[in-house]
Amino acid sequence: MAFRKAVKGTALIGGGAIATVFGLSQFSQYRNKHGAFVHVQAAEAVPVPKKNHFPTREQQILALQTTSEFDVLVIGGGATGCGCALDAVTRGLKTALLERDDFSSGTSSRSTKLIHGGVRYLQKAIMKLDFEQYKMVKEALEERANLLEIAPHLSAPLPIMLPVYKWWQLPYYWFGIKLYDIVAGSQCLKSSYVLSKSRALELFPMLRKDELVGAIVYYDGQHNDARMNLAIALTAARYGAAMANYTEVLRLLKTTDPASGKDRVCGVRCRDVLTGQEFDVKAKCVINATGPFTDSVRKMDDQEVPNICQPSAGVHIVMPGYYSPDNMGLLDPATSDGRVIFFLPWEKMTIAGTTDSLTDVTSHPIPTEEDINFILNEVRNYLSADVEVRRGDVLAAWSGIRPLVTDPNSKDTQSISRNHVVAISDSGLVTIAGGKWTTYRAMAQDTIDAAVQAHGLKAGSSKTIGLQLQGAEDWSPTLYIRLVQDYGLESEVAQHLASTYGDKAFEVAKIAQVTGKRWPIVGKRLVSEFPYIEAEVVYGVKEYARTAVDMVSRRTRLAFLNVQAAEEALPRIVDIMGKELNWSEQKKKEELEAAKKFLYYEMGYKVKSDQLTDRSEISLLPSDIERYKKRFHMFDKDKKGFITILDVQRVLESISVQIAENTLHDILNEVDLNKNGQVELNEFLQLMSAIQKGHVSGSRLAVLMKTAEENLRQRVVIPVDRSGGGL
Repeated sequence: MAFRKAVKGTALIGGGAIATVFGLSQFSQYRNKHGAFVHVQAAEAVPVPKKNHFPTREQQILALQTTSEFDVLVIGGGATGCGCALDAVTRGLKTALLERDDFSSGTSSRSTKLIHGGVRYLQKAIMKLDFEQYKMVKEALEERANLLEIAPHLSAPLPIMLPVYKWWQLPYYWFGIKLYDIVAGSQCLKSSYVLSKSRALELFPMLRKDELVGAIVYYDGQHNDARMNLAIALTAARYGAAMANYTEVLRLLKTTDPASGKDRVCGVRCRDVLTGQEFDVKAKCVINATGPFTDSVRKMDDQEVPNICQPSAGVHIVMPGYYSPDNMGLLDPATSDGRVIFFLPWEKMTIAGTTDSLTDVTSHPIPTEEDINFILNEVRNYLSADVEVRRGDVLAAWSGIRPLVTDPNSKDTQSISRNHVVAISDSGLVTIAGGKWTTYRAMAQDTIDAAVQAHGLKAGSSKTIGLQLQGAEDWSPTLYIRLVQDYGLESEVAQHLASTYGDKAFEVAKIAQVTGKRWPIVGKRLVSEFPYIEAEVVYGVKEYARTAVDMVSRRTRLAFLNVQAAEEALPRIVDIMGKELNWSEQKKKEELEAAKKFLYYEMGYKVKSDQLTDRSEISLLPSDIERYKKRFHMFDKDKKGFITILDVQRVLESISVQIAENTLHDILNEVDLNKNGQVELNEFLQLMSAIQKGHVSGSRLAVLMKTAEENLRQRVVIPVDRSGGGL
């Protein structure tokens, strides 16, 4: 045992010395290159003017149809594709981008929400003396610093705790984390530090105490990924790029090069998904930045080309905010199957993930119950026994497809590339694949550099280092105070608007509706417990949102935070969007159904609702069954064997409580397994059994009936807001 520890220590120190040399040797060069992000200089270096407002989608479609030829046409509206468009347009290249769904509708909105270099990659680089992996970490840490600078409203440093349960691990992990600081060089966010057991529990009281030795805290970045992606897209649009979502590429256009006689890609045939109109878009260079769909576009170019994408699914879950401190994440460096799990505060909730499993490429990845339970079990291993980790506390879940790639330029085409890959086909199609969210800007720079060289485009070097994104220019940490003072918004809503829209929050506040209350003066919420307001739906349409799914998942993040809250907000969202986009009643109905289907399958509503089905086992003690029957019969006065909205209203009226009929309908519908407009005794007992087992939490009907029973004599107000936990 002692020998093994010594060997590990020697390997670590030896590797650490190498990493230290790498870090310090490049420190001076890095500081000269990136030491200060001077935003004014970055903007002034761009050879094209920045518009005050971005064009409408209709104007963007018109630009695509009427421009004779673009210099660069990007396929794919994720982080990398939008990054390529921004890099190209700010070099003075005439640029277009097509996305068949919405901006950030794929992997870019389904990440762990971290901006990081990758602690585990650095560990592998040291242990295997892998210089390529070291360079990837180094580049990611440089890009982390840049991203935190250019979008401070959407991102911030986050301390992450690594709990230690064995004494020998303390120096082991401490050296590794310190090397992470050293590699970051002058852009280290804040120096890592060691905590005693008592201090660790003070900062993270939910942590398991047994055998805890201490903890190490290091810093990485966190962001709102979908909004960050959108900010990149909107910035590119303001610099003049023709950016169009819901525009599908049907095939590549080719022409014969008179000099070589070879076919060359010269544009695409595309279709406006919203209108069905088809048209051609010509371009000197076409870039494939489609993430998991990389191979489908490559096969449009050459049917015989081998696949390079090896998709991997990663599932995340969201739990109530009380599972973690407000400003401290947790890293499980070695799960039961060797993976890494993050447990992070995000948007006042707690996000946990991710898994890693092979999957097929699909536009609609679905989280599985197996993956959700794996994450829950890992969370249980690190939290105190006092904290009951319940399946019912999973408020949302999603799966994202990570596009791992093999390098087609490498001799070993079977080896997975840890970094991004830029490849150019014989016909000139430029493909960018692999990489990670944090390095989107560097990936875009490498891609446009390759495109300029391969196609002889006239353009200078990249201008995107230090170039502020949409909303960052006049943002400050105290901006929200002006929103409260000038417009009469709630403080929570004002903070949310400032951290989502940056200096554009004032544009949202200006169109916020008057509430008719003494306070807040303006800002009607979509749902009571989240700070999203109706004005954001109107503004979201200006930001190119065209479906209810766009609004509930990417303009707001409701679907990623609480699927039930998202479903409750949908009717109002559809009504507002219908007014802005002139939807017919049939179109509004279709949008509502499509959004509910999205929540049901892709955001974990199905696996959540599967916890309570008509086949759910009732495992209650006889005394509990009798108690719950009495509660049920208090509402079912006529002994029908079921209760309806009228039964609930009658009981509430007897204690002088009024609840809107549509709210009561939603409350009963959560438990109505047969969907027949009534809750039967058996359904109620299944609900109470599921609650006792922790499979279901936050049932408003259970809360209402229990409170009504207790307060029939006391005559107090019954709370009906959705609970953050169970009973």
